[in-house]
Amino acid sequence: MRRVLATAMAVAVVANVSTQAPQPQQSAGVVVDKTVRVPMRDGVTLSTHIYRPGRGGAPLAERLPVLLHRTPYALDEGLSSRAEYFAQHGYVSVLQNIRGRFASGGRFVKYDPLGAQDGYDTIEWLAKLPYADGGVGMWGSSYAAHTQADAAKMNPPSLRALLLNNGGMSNAWDHAVRLGGAFELGRELTWAWRSITEDRGELARKHLAGEDVEEWYAAMPFREGLSPLSVAPEFERYFLDELTRSDYGPYWQGLGMNWSDYYRQTADVPMLHVGGWYDIFLRGTIDNFIALSKLKKSPMRLLVGPWDHGAQARTYAGDVEFGPSAAIPDFFDAFHVRWFDTWLKGQKTGVEQEAPIHLFVMGTGSGAKTAEGRLVHGGVWRDAQQWPLPEARDTAYYFHADGSLRTEPPRNGSPSTTYTFEPGHPVPTIGGSTTGRIHGGAYNQRERADFVGSRPPYLPLRSRSDVLVFQTEPLAADTTVIGPVTVSLFASSSAVDTDFTAKLVDVYPPSEDFPAGFDLNITDAIVRARYRGERPTQKLIEPGRVYEFLIRPFPTANVFKKGHRIRVDISSTHFPRFDVNPHTGEPLGQN
Repeated sequence: MRRVLATAMAVAVVANVSTQAPQPQQSAGVVVDKTVRVPMRDGVTLSTHIYRPGRGGAPLAERLPVLLHRTPYALDEGLSSRAEYFAQHGYVSVLQNIRGRFASGGRFVKYDPLGAQDGYDTIEWLAKLPYADGGVGMWGSSYAAHTQADAAKMNPPSLRALLLNNGGMSNAWDHAVRLGGAFELGRELTWAWRSITEDRGELARKHLAGEDVEEWYAAMPFREGLSPLSVAPEFERYFLDELTRSDYGPYWQGLGMNWSDYYRQTADVPMLHVGGWYDIFLRGTIDNFIALSKLKKSPMRLLVGPWDHGAQARTYAGDVEFGPSAAIPDFFDAFHVRWFDTWLKGQKTGVEQEAPIHLFVMGTGSGAKTAEGRLVHGGVWRDAQQWPLPEARDTAYYFHADGSLRTEPPRNGSPSTTYTFEPGHPVPTIGGSTTGRIHGGAYNQRERADFVGSRPPYLPLRSRSDVLVFQTEPLAADTTVIGPVTVSLFASSSAVDTDFTAKLVDVYPPSEDFPAGFDLNITDAIVRARYRGERPTQKLIEPGRVYEFLIRPFPTANVFKKGHRIRVDISSTHFPRFDVNPHTGEPLGQN
């Protein structure tokens, strides 16, 4: 584990016009046209809403920069209000559904490589509008951050700036869809389920209304035509591809799944990479910032807070409160405007002078309980010039057979620790870097009724016989951890394949508010044995033979306070965030 002691804190562009007559609407000084069809190079047209500053029911004649948001989600009231806000602040604000979603033409494929060229074509079409000044910025969270990354990979001439919030995967095989060889089951299945109900008609909604997605987490493997996803074959197809294509290869190297192979050709424009310590895309957020900072001349910025997915306006994540400074309440309006005013309008907003890295270091709070029952973990913001931080000092902690975690290595001949894992009773996911119906964020690591896979009597995870606990003595002084975390595990198995999980925990001692203490999850990860050592292709293990397994939890920033313990939990499941390894060596997703 790394510990840091902080001293302070050439493509043709289709240029046709809309084939439908505009039907402008006026809202709060904004003129809206929701009938625009933007043509792609293959003839597909995409449903697009354009918001322009207006006066007296007519749009202003002034040529303005464009802000573009491309999304697979509904262009609903929430997005519309943000688009109106940007228009009111001097932008041509554009919302667009990607191909195959809602009123857009074409066939939907999640992380479709065609999304990159669609982004290029849309940017260049918008830049040539008579009321546009030729510059286009992009914004959006999650999938709408992926669409920004995709467009940037094509280096469109009119692209000027990006604000990528909680997205822009560096490599979907490395995180977000698969991680360490395991499949992000809960997130991917829930995403498909929700998306089908939103955009595949009344029959699809009725079909899925009688099913509970949580009950289907354990129904693996899915077979074509035999699962609830079969009501939308294009969703079923991509889900089965993600589930069964476990080797790293051309499927995962495509434009929609991968940014790391396309960094050099990416547009050289200012980018703000926003992540959360409990966000599923955090690894990609940091990897993208590091790589592009080295390759590009334009400013690259990194902002990471104590958030789960898309929660920049909240002060808490899960059952843990980080304090009022943790939230950015104007994130989706004024914060965005300041960024784009700087890079699209050339205004001096102060953004251009900010440090390249702005991080929230968790863990400086009182440990008290709020009125809502949350643990006050607290934290403070700090700036940095590079990542990892220049004052970083690698510190190794070692597992000992007595359950201790120490900076001294075990002696030669020290006994091993053994546990028995039952795939039918997996260790449940209690928070962490996940989304969907699985609760993401910071939680006391104890089973409870509202977490899938938990069983009465809902004991702490540390009580399970298949969870190995290694912890320090109560700390004699505050210890600040900022940076990457790695776990090197030497282990054997009686099976030809298995999984190993590692979870970093901040152990609060008993207090008046929390008499049993609080086991706070900080970061975690998994590795599938057949993909040990970050192998791109699989090779089964030999039962009984000791191998080294490298587990890479997401980076973090946390103060382990005096009197707390640093703990690492080792086990073999993390369900339903990840699929359960069959341990048989069969092809994954087909066992």
